[in-house]
Amino acid sequence: MASPTSEPTAVPGSAALPDAAVVADACLIASHRLSEWVSNAPTMEEDVALGNIALDLLGQARGLLSHLGDEDRLAYFRDAAEFRNPTICELPNGDFGHTVLRSWFIDAWLERVWCAWLDAGDEVVRGVAEKAIKENAYHRRHSSSWVIRLGDGTDESHRRMVDALDALWPYVGEIAVAGWIDTVEPVLAEAALPVPELPADGREVGSLGRHTEYLGALLAESQSLARQFPGATW
Repeated sequence: MASPTSEPTAVPGSAALPDAAVVADACLIASHRLSEWVSNAPTMEEDVALGNIALDLLGQARGLLSHLGDEDRLAYFRDAAEFRNPTICELPNGDFGHTVLRSWFIDAWLERVWCAWLDAGDEVVRGVAEKAIKENAYHRRHSSSWVIRLGDGTDESHRRMVDALDALWPYVGEIAVAGWIDTVEPVLAEAALPVPELPADGREVGSLGRHTEYLGALLAESQSLARQFPGATW
């Protein structure tokens, strides 16, 4: 797994609240990763749940991207270096435990963002947050319940969740806004998973357009039809 370029930072757990471009890209990329589970989830019920969460995230991305410009151009005709999402959103799905843990970390971050944006002076941004905060509450319940169930489950599921935590934790510095760790810590503890020290680096990697090798592959797939037939309608 490639590590993103990082720079020294100051105090762990004090990442700044993101701007609309960062959150729009985060929702778009996270939505695409979850959509990859459709028809591949462990159960039919989970297939539907992950698909619905992916659609919610896509709707949130569209609400922000259309506010920032032409949503189709922003989604389909930018290269990886122009995206601003935190790198944790673009990492491959791994196994199911890996996916739900990543989703839990992102859901806890978005909860902080949507709550803060309820007071935004921008009416459109505030409107997106008002709708998204209700959807995010469901997403959080879903992801956290799986994290606890698998982390505190069998020896095998616990081992896999520990592996997922080891793989994902180096990337959380980008989303560890104030209060994020206070949300995440109790769930990790209930899941019998260790709570590592927050990483002190890599915090602004994605927002600066520095990404892992995985984003390019993701975009090559998600943008292929629009780039092959620009302006096509059906």
